[in-house]
Amino acid sequence: MVLYRPVGEREKVLIEESGYRAFPPRLPTQPIFYPVLYKRYAQEIARRWNTKDKNSGYKGYVTRFEVEDSYLSLYEVHTVGDVYHQEYWIPAEELSEFNRHIIGKIEIIEEFGNS
Repeated sequence: MVLYRPVGEREKVLIEESGYRAFPPRLPTQPIFYPVLYKRYAQEIARRWNTKDKNSGYKGYVTRFEVEDSYLSLYEVHTVGDVYHQEYWIPAEELSEFNRHIIGKIEIIEEFGNS
């Protein structure tokens, strides 16, 4: 399944450092990793939230990546707003395992904010 993830500048750098193979561990204040199902939703978050957030470097990026369907079947989809605001909730302590089920590389497909 193809998924998307909005990220800020710091998270983007850590993804680059992994060779575009893994998302970095969550911070203690972030108990959930939430990849989203729709590019449109990831774009909204990257543009509306990341570009206004100091911790994101006032930049937002949309990543696209693929995860094994059989692995994702262990989790349910959560709708958190509009019908396309759908995401998986992966507990932070399971992120390393999630990363092992990424197929190929994580792509940065869009950038918002100051260049």
